Amino acid sequence: MIKRSKKMTYREAIRLAMSEEMRRDENVIFLGEDIGLYGGSFGLSAGMLNEFGDDRILDTPISEGAIVGTAVGAAVTGLRPICEIMFMDFMTLAMDSLVNQGAKMRYMFGGQSQVPMVMRLPAGSGTGAAAQHCQSLEAWLCHIPGIKVVTASTPEQAKGLMKAAIRDNNPVCFVEHKLLYKEIGLVPLDKDFTIDLGKTLVEREGKDVTIVTYGTMLKKAQEAAEFLKDEGIEVEILNPLTLYPMDMGPIIESVIKTGRLIVAHEAAKTGGLGGEIVARVAESDAFDYLDAPIVRLGGLDVPIPYNRELEAAVVPQKNDFVQAVYKLMNRE
Repeated sequence: MIKRSKKMTYREAIRLAMSEEMRRDENVIFLGEDIGLYGGSFGLSAGMLNEFGDDRILDTPISEGAIVGTAVGAAVTGLRPICEIMFMDFMTLAMDSLVNQGAKMRYMFGGQSQVPMVMRLPAGSGTGAAAQHCQSLEAWLCHIPGIKVVTASTPEQAKGLMKAAIRDNNPVCFVEHKLLYKEIGLVPLDKDFTIDLGKTLVEREGKDVTIVTYGTMLKKAQEAAEFLKDEGIEVEILNPLTLYPMDMGPIIESVIKTGRLIVAHEAAKTGGLGGEIVARVAESDAFDYLDAPIVRLGGLDVPIPYNRELEAAVVPQKNDFVQAVYKLMNRE
């Protein structure tokens, strides 16, 4: 049977996933600031109010604490809320409800209570929105047992992961890089298409160097790999779609094969998720196969600047990947 697919943007893929799940299950609701008539700050929910009405598309006050607190309460009492936090940065205002309530209730009540909710978190730099609107805080969220953290790098992944996140019975933080909203790709139209949470994908096969990255860094790594291919260097790229709990199996297998590892993310290098990946590789059998020290690429430890040139300078770019590979291959 031929599976139907359609070209659409990352933004449209997320909207499609939410709409399909709301049609499938009347307990799925969507709440956030300006998501109704306005259609969301990034236009992602345009048209959803007309289809689902204001009893399921809920415009909220400007209070992230109220949004997430309401979602936790709604989830515990039988609904499956999706909540949009306008910018990931504003999760700082909602951490109490998420960390001290949502993440812990299933554990505290011996599994008798479930908290099926999704927090959509537009993240990352590149839009000129400056220090309070461009952060990548996924490592902070990954430190909290009881929640899951996922991120999609393509429209297809966005649809499949969003549908799986909505169906999951735990709080899921869905990290969406803002620069990806306009990216176009083929997306399956199958209403049952999902991508299981807890997967790490091999996006490109190679034998010389392993790169582990996600979000917009994936595209930069792929561009670097294409450049390096012409020089006879074959880069393998892995994309951990679920950042927590992360599937380390493919990463360890890749490092054993290549003997060299680069981990990269846009978030600040200090305390970033890359350090956790490095530690787990060092604790695994792959450590004995390393032919060179591991390289971490991360954002500089500064707030994201407003100036576009400075903004680009504080996060890894294609050339940083190329230089890191040269270093590992002793071609500096």
